[in-house]
Amino acid sequence: MLPKNKLWRGLVSVVLAVVSTAALAAWELNMPLGITSISRKTYSLHMTIFWICVVIGVLVYGVLVYSLFAYRKSKGAIPATFTHSTKVEMIWTTIPFVILIVMAIPATQVLTQIYDSSESDLDIMVTGYQWRWQYRYLTATGEEVVFFSNLATPAEQIQNIAAKGENYLLEVDAPMVVPVNKKVRLLLTSADVIHSWWVPDLAVKKDAVPGFVNESWFIAEQPGIYRGQCTELCGKDHGFMPIVVQVMAEADYNNWIADKQKAAAAVAELANQEWSLEQLVAQGQTVYTTFCMACHQQNGQGLPPAFPSLLGSPIATGPIGDHVATVINGRPGTAMSAYGALLSPVDIAAVVTYERNAFGNTMGDMITPVEILQLQAAGE
Repeated sequence: MLPKNKLWRGLVSVVLAVVSTAALAAWELNMPLGITSISRKTYSLHMTIFWICVVIGVLVYGVLVYSLFAYRKSKGAIPATFTHSTKVEMIWTTIPFVILIVMAIPATQVLTQIYDSSESDLDIMVTGYQWRWQYRYLTATGEEVVFFSNLATPAEQIQNIAAKGENYLLEVDAPMVVPVNKKVRLLLTSADVIHSWWVPDLAVKKDAVPGFVNESWFIAEQPGIYRGQCTELCGKDHGFMPIVVQVMAEADYNNWIADKQKAAAAVAELANQEWSLEQLVAQGQTVYTTFCMACHQQNGQGLPPAFPSLLGSPIATGPIGDHVATVINGRPGTAMSAYGALLSPVDIAAVVTYERNAFGNTMGDMITPVEILQLQAAGE
């Protein structure tokens, strides 16, 4: 057996090794102050309620512990025999009532501001999909900007092949971009299941529910990049649905929105251009990696029966019209979502062409964006 002093020093060393300064610094147990006035007011309200609860806890448990020791049987304490006291009942009813009023006044003031989304400078429609976000900027000129925000963490990191990055599972290919010091109103809904849009630094956490439109808002006071996640259990890839908001100076934001509008116009023009099989396959691989790989896997073999294999499947090797219809309309009652509203005609044509000429499928055929436009116009 170790001498007592050595044993003590050993225990202290273990504790210091486990509870190091770095470990304590990483314990982010509290809410962030954030970069909006609402986030700071929320934090202040949280701390006010927290300290009220601490005081209540100390008083209640202090009286309890004191009573256990001061009136224990070994000291000859005799239990009281009364069964009713109007005075005591009035006290333990009045005091909690007053405490609740004290808590309700500041809480009501903050909640009233949280739900006031009027007089916004920018409106953004946020739609949740399994497992990505769509952002639709509702501009005053009518030239809407629409894009998807997808997880950008490399598959090698997720599969533990490569070292994980600083923002593992919190990085996207296209962040929401907003101007600094402008009121941004969010209109949140979902195309499939319930999602929840949450960015702690903005003090925004709002559910996106199919068939409903919820509102929230924020005014970001500092330029920078702020990250969040979907906080609703929305399916097997729930943990792969991050949110990134980039706050820019107003001039930079105006340039960004102008570039997005030009890019949208260029995409519309691409649908009328001629495409070769090789071009469609190359574009289709990018679309497949972004939208299809999570279910059908990188090699196209899927995870049957929920996610069937595309290799030699009746869809990928059968009539191309059926293949297109499946991508556009989905398969009701299955995990196959409808992508007609998600993908452009170029992307639909590309991913169908890619799936028919990849994973060992050697159909050699293709469908063009113009043909997709014609099918969509005909309602097929």
